[in-house]
Amino acid sequence: MAQRVAASQAAQPPAPTDPAQFAASGANVNLRDLPEAERLHKIKAAVHDRIIGELGERANELDKEAINQRATEVLDTYLESRRITLTKQTREQLLSALLADILGYGPLDLLLADEQISDIMVNGPQKVYIERNNKMQRAAIRFDSDAHLMQVIQRIVTGVGRRVDESSPMVDARLPDGSRVNVIIAPLAVRGASVTIRKMRKDPLQIGDLIKNQTLTEEMATFLKACVNARMNIVVAGGGSSGKTTTLNILSDFIPADERIITVEDAAELQLRQIHVINLESRPANVEGKGGVSIRDLVINTLRMRPDRIVVGEVRSGEALDMLQAMNTGHDGSLTTLHANTPRDSISRLETLVLMAGMELPSRAIREQIASAINIIIQQNRTRDGGRKITYISEVTGIEGDQISLQDIFVFKQTGFENGKVSGFHTATGAIPRCMDVLVSTGNEVPISYFDPAPGSGYIKPKRIQAVAA
Repeated sequence: MAQRVAASQAAQPPAPTDPAQFAASGANVNLRDLPEAERLHKIKAAVHDRIIGELGERANELDKEAINQRATEVLDTYLESRRITLTKQTREQLLSALLADILGYGPLDLLLADEQISDIMVNGPQKVYIERNNKMQRAAIRFDSDAHLMQVIQRIVTGVGRRVDESSPMVDARLPDGSRVNVIIAPLAVRGASVTIRKMRKDPLQIGDLIKNQTLTEEMATFLKACVNARMNIVVAGGGSSGKTTTLNILSDFIPADERIITVEDAAELQLRQIHVINLESRPANVEGKGGVSIRDLVINTLRMRPDRIVVGEVRSGEALDMLQAMNTGHDGSLTTLHANTPRDSISRLETLVLMAGMELPSRAIREQIASAINIIIQQNRTRDGGRKITYISEVTGIEGDQISLQDIFVFKQTGFENGKVSGFHTATGAIPRCMDVLVSTGNEVPISYFDPAPGSGYIKPKRIQAVAA
């Protein structure tokens, strides 16, 4: 690295740090007369422009120490030329912010480093909000200007080979750590560019964490693990920010390590721990409208890749048809998510998504496809206190007449809302899953007592015939 830095500097020597040059530049502005915040902003902007103009594209090639050294030199020269004295603490903060703009994501670096923050929402340069411990609050950071915010946005999207501009003002991207990013800029975002970041945990949640957080019970977790091992096709449904992807990621942990898994996502964020995993990511069209690869294209191609399991991050369009056909043609054990408010809504939404494939299929045929393909629907909702709960685990039991029949296996019963906290409990409904025969035959039997309803739940424990020894 040192040799590359030396060679690069030799090929294009840095501009001299003569104080007279800075003094001549913008000499009509007396920074010492400006308010502290505005003065620091102007200093940072001037030094930043000088370094970027000097290094250009080489900024991404040089190591951090080389850029740190150069930034220190330019900052000290600038302060000397303007006869500005800063405290040691202020100077260090200014240098840190300067390096964050050059090497990282500017003010966002502080929020990205905070492991207690799960979501970051930028509403223009002056308003930044975060979600910490399930509570929304305003962050104590801001961007210097619209141009400063756009500079950070461009660094994010170009890092994954995507673009955002007036002709393409919306984009999904991801950070190097897998955090999911959505960007929308003017003219669609009227009051400044908007950035939404769903942070990726450094230590992904495990099923034990969901039990501890009362997202589900141990009995529910045991049943879901058995369903994954028995190659049931599972849909995780829920609203935005309800924890669908987290639950999908945890379910994927139950897939045996010796199976070939292919994931398909808009922005890769699943963190599967198995060895034999292939991650596919869709791609938008280029500026000429060519080269786009959709989720549907990837799902179709996946069928030619000899998968044992197909995991689709989210179905939201015509790929639902291809996913159902895959489930019905030997690719069982598949997992996916979709946006829906109840298990019954999930069925209706799947029907709608299948129609978006452009195939003029009768409703009866679509419902038969869904009924034979989907085994389990997990409904996950975000409660009023910001928590996440699996509110239903339902089984698709077939089709009766023109309607797909469901039976709830586990539900969440909310009993109240006091002092900003939701109270309630999970319970079985007493219904025995029809897939129990499959669970037993594949060595994934679940104790029958797990399906007994909790006292006071309103569900009646069914009478079961006991085998009597002769």
